[in-house]
Amino acid sequence: MEFKVGVCQFKPELMQIDKNLAKMESLLESISADLIVLPELAASGYLFNSEEEVQNIAEDPMNGPTATLFKRLAKQLNTSYVIGFAEKAENGIYNSAMLVNPDNSVHIYRKTHLFFEEKRWFKAGDTGFKIIRAKNNVKVGLMICFDWIFPESARSLALSGAQIIAHPTNLVLPWCQQAMITRSIENGVFSVTSNRIGKEKNGNNTLNFTGMSQIVDTKGNIIHRMDKNEESVFVTEIDPLESDDKGITEFNDLFLDRRTELYRS
Repeated sequence: MEFKVGVCQFKPELMQIDKNLAKMESLLESISADLIVLPELAASGYLFNSEEEVQNIAEDPMNGPTATLFKRLAKQLNTSYVIGFAEKAENGIYNSAMLVNPDNSVHIYRKTHLFFEEKRWFKAGDTGFKIIRAKNNVKVGLMICFDWIFPESARSLALSGAQIIAHPTNLVLPWCQQAMITRSIENGVFSVTSNRIGKEKNGNNTLNFTGMSQIVDTKGNIIHRMDKNEESVFVTEIDPLESDDKGITEFNDLFLDRRTELYRS
């Protein structure tokens, strides 16, 4: 099965939603793909200093500016997109990702494991790890950034049948890109980690993001890794059905060999 998967890396500007969406549209408008993954909080930037700032950039998940743009792009370019945004809900604001399909369906994942000061601004996600059907019925599982450090995140998605793990991020710690190689190996899935680049400053606070967005295959091979500073889109062709084969040797299977009665929960 031929399936073109891509990763987009760029530098969002803090609280400049219109400008960020225009940049993403410019990067994507000539790209042919079946699925493209973009960074965490790509529409808004990341480093907030007040609840008011977060309220000002939070969006309706179905009809906000991010959903509006990506529903149009998905239909126009016949592509599924995964994009991070701040979701405005009745009970608070979530650090979320949407998967938008060419049929204009929008599916939401809310970040399960909040990192550092995110706990001041966002509610912990309540969607759980679920499989979403992207273009051509490919089974996609969503994680966001710090979810990577908990092996249960990727394992839950893989056990539910994920063929591709789409992983929007705003990475500042140095370990994730290497860890996602292991996540792909131990679960036999493709992973697409989309990170942002650059320095973000708000008042006295500054963060430096690590770039190096990547696509990893089911055996842990890096198909492509961007550098720390480039703004670009990379697309490659994969076969998602490779993720359905969990065999290691003729005697071993990633999932059938699990001894869950001996594991702690």
